[in-house]
Amino acid sequence: MKKYVLFFAMLAIATIGFGQIRFGVRAGLVSSSLTQEDLPSIITDAGGVDRLKLALEEGNYGVNFGFLIRAELGNGFIQPELNFQSNSVDFTLDDLSQPGTTGDVLKENYQYLDIPVMFGLRLGPLRVQGGPQGHFFLNSTSDLFEFDEYKQNFSDFTVGYVLGGGLDIWNLMIDLRYQGNLNRFGDHITFFGKEYEFSQRASQWNLSVGWLFGKRR
Repeated sequence: MKKYVLFFAMLAIATIGFGQIRFGVRAGLVSSSLTQEDLPSIITDAGGVDRLKLALEEGNYGVNFGFLIRAELGNGFIQPELNFQSNSVDFTLDDLSQPGTTGDVLKENYQYLDIPVMFGLRLGPLRVQGGPQGHFFLNSTSDLFEFDEYKQNFSDFTVGYVLGGGLDIWNLMIDLRYQGNLNRFGDHITFFGKEYEFSQRASQWNLSVGWLFGKRR
C-alpha cells in the first residue's frame, strides 16, 4: 500500500506548476459491461477430457470511493485520483460428467486500487476529460475455490484508460465515465494448471458524485 500512496504523492507534486490546486472526495457506482455469451469456455482436465463448462452469468454493480487533486490553469485542468473499487461477477459452472443437471451460480469478488490521471477542459459548468489509469489488484474472494482445481493468477498491475464528462454545481461534482482496460477479463482463471484467456476485455461505466473543497478563483 505504501508504494501506491507514494505514487499518488508524486502525481500530486507534479501539479504544483498549475494555478489553483483544490482537493476533493468522490464516490459512486460501477457497472461492468460483460455478458454471458461473450465468455463461454469448456474446461478440460490434464488428460484432455471435457470436465466443466464455465460461463459468465452477469457482471454486478460495484462501488468505488476515493480522493482527488484538481490543479486548474485557465479552463484546463489535470486531476490525479486515488480510488478504491469493489465489484463482483456471477459465473455458472456446469459439470459435464453429469448431463442434464443445472449449473451452480458462483460469485467472485474483486477489490482494486485505481489511479487515473485525468486531463480535462471546462466548458462553463461542464467538463470533458480523459486520461490513463493504473489498475492495482488488491484482493479477491471466489466461490470457485470450492472446486479444488481452480486457482487465481491476477496481475498486480495493469493499464487502462478513462473517458467521460462531468458537471460542476458550485462545489458539487457529477461524473459519468467509461473505463477501459487493456488486459483480458479472464486472464486470472486457471483450472487443472491451464490458464483460460477469454477474448473480452473488461470495461466499466462509472457514475459518481463528489465534493471539491475551497472556492474556484
